Amino acid sequence: MRKVLTGLATAAMMSVSMQTMAQTLAVGKQLLYLAEDVPAGLDYDGPSVSVNTSQTGFINMMDTLIDYPLSGASQDGIRTLDFSRFEGRLAESWSYDAASLTWTFKLRQGVKSCAGNTFTADDVIYTLARGKSVSGAAPINWFLASLGSIKGFDRSVFTGGSRELGDAVEKVDDYTIRIRQSSENNLFLTVLTVYSMAPFDSVEMKKHATAQDPWSHTYANTVNAAGFGPYCLERWVKDDEFVLRANPDYYRGKPDIDRVVIKRVPQSANRVLAMRAGQAQLTQRLAAREFQNLATARGVKVAGIFGNETLVLGLNWRTPPFDNPKLRQAIAYAMPYEQLARIGYAGAGRQWEAHFPTSIAGFIKPEQQYPRDLVRARVLLAEAGFPEGKGLEQYADAFHLAFTAERESYLGPIATAIKAALGDIGIQLQIDPMPQTQFADRRMVKKDLPMALSDTEKPVGPDVVYATRLYFVSPQAGGVNNITNYSNPELDRLFTAAQTEPDPAKRLPLVAQIQNLVQSQLAWVPLLETRTQWAFSERLSGLTWHPDNSLRLFELKLAQ
Repeated sequence: MRKVLTGLATAAMMSVSMQTMAQTLAVGKQLLYLAEDVPAGLDYDGPSVSVNTSQTGFINMMDTLIDYPLSGASQDGIRTLDFSRFEGRLAESWSYDAASLTWTFKLRQGVKSCAGNTFTADDVIYTLARGKSVSGAAPINWFLASLGSIKGFDRSVFTGGSRELGDAVEKVDDYTIRIRQSSENNLFLTVLTVYSMAPFDSVEMKKHATAQDPWSHTYANTVNAAGFGPYCLERWVKDDEFVLRANPDYYRGKPDIDRVVIKRVPQSANRVLAMRAGQAQLTQRLAAREFQNLATARGVKVAGIFGNETLVLGLNWRTPPFDNPKLRQAIAYAMPYEQLARIGYAGAGRQWEAHFPTSIAGFIKPEQQYPRDLVRARVLLAEAGFPEGKGLEQYADAFHLAFTAERESYLGPIATAIKAALGDIGIQLQIDPMPQTQFADRRMVKKDLPMALSDTEKPVGPDVVYATRLYFVSPQAGGVNNITNYSNPELDRLFTAAQTEPDPAKRLPLVAQIQNLVQSQLAWVPLLETRTQWAFSERLSGLTWHPDNSLRLFELKLAQ
């Protein structure tokens, strides 16, 4: 297998050896999944949480308390979920007492982790206590608990408040817990479906705790994600491959596919060649024309869905001159939206006319729009104090457009088109591709990229209020993934009101105001809504779109 997979990393394609075939037979059904990279880390409170391949890793090694059921419908052969209902996973049932703002969960019994430990209430308590400690590089568990108004998870944590869990979670017995809220909140069950609320195997995690790292962040980020999911980690070679084996004790039944090899093949053209040659069964993150190429290949299918993936131009509000509103507007009016959709996505992209995906709950089309209009762009640039770009040379370091180098095949042409479009109005731009891990660290942790082209911004909770907290609420009001450092007290006020408003009729106008506000101020520059696509063997079925855009390997079936 290593002989074949090494060949995939170069343009030279090699035949599958007899040894590989024998190994495949020995392990049962095996899926070769070619990716732009393998997981960079497995701690969902770690620096790699926003990296798609990292999410694919820990999502398939862990499980949440609840999730959405299948809708019974599909788009282009991709199954969809019903976001209006919830069904149990590690929790069998739940109830709510409005008087005390308390949820009671009955946990599933007999669930075993990959380490052989039994799932209990202690694992839920450990996980929420870990999140409340905000000890990770990216406090996503805390963010979600706060978003769901779990008691004690509020912004006071970052201003000297207690980092102890306190009585927010009560263990009634080994398989019953109570979770208290600080206020009524319609997003509570929604946040429990998100991967960063998946319980850790606390017994295994505690074995790797140290005085300097009591919550085992280093272990989770570099060694293993100890959870109760359908797959267990067999081997992890950074920058090479990530191998998962089926958990035979998984409570929903043993997965159909016994072994999954996620192989790093950064050049998308090589992934296409491997798929056409029948040497792999699954890949994604290709250029649109490469998907078109594979759609005609024997034994290969291409399918996708307009879900919640988008292309964003982030302009850092803390980096002059992007704190100038007229400059941001000039850039938005200069964008060649149709050209970007054509050269980058070839029919799998469309102009995005909002700050929120059209598929999520509460969406409205904002009043303010930014169609391509170079005359208007030049007028605004002059009103910003930079006629024909004069004066911007003093900010040359700010005009470096960063993007993930591993996606050069389609983000590169898009960046080039943006450079040309801004040049048309007098703005000079440099293109700055960088490795995915470096890009993710600077975008999400340091938040110091002046300009960034990103196609990974997606609200995993399919709700406008959820997305508002994720992207636009200020850190002072509890925002986390505010990649452009946007800050507006009015937006924070509207979010707080909408988050805790139980009456849908009263919540709706608040949600509309949020969407119009960020659109008018251009918290970022929305470019395109894009189609989430996969190329896969015709023998593979069960592909289902989830809001995090990671396939659940347990749902896949591979015909012999």
